Amino acid sequence: MTIHEKIDQQVKNNDIVLYMKGTPDFPQCGFSSRAVSLLKASGAEKIVAINVLEDPDIRQGIKEYSNWPTIPQLYVKGEFIGGSDIMGEMHESGELKELIQSITA
Repeated sequence: MTIHEKIDQQVKNNDIVLYMKGTPDFPQCGFSSRAVSLLKASGAEKIVAINVLEDPDIRQGIKEYSNWPTIPQLYVKGEFIGGSDIMGEMHESGELKELIQSITA
C-alpha cells in the first residue's frame, strides 16, 4: 500500500481526521493545539488524530494528498476542510459547529 492509499483509507474510513503535530492531549505546536481546541469547542468527540511527527512519510504525503503545504489538516467525512486558520474562521461563523453536529447527529 502506498502512502497516498494509506492516507486515503484514513480519511475515508473516519468521520473526523486531524493530521497534526503531536496528539490531542499533547499537541506539539500552537496551530495543532488550536485545531484540537476548535474541534472540541464545536462538539467533536471522536477525533482520529494522526501524529505526523511519528511518520515522515505521512508528514510529507498528507501535504501532497491535499495539495496544502501546512499542518494541521482537517478532514470531515472524507473532505479536506483546511488548516487551523480556516477552522478558526469556520468556528467564528458557526460553520464548524454545524459541520461537526451534522455528522454526530
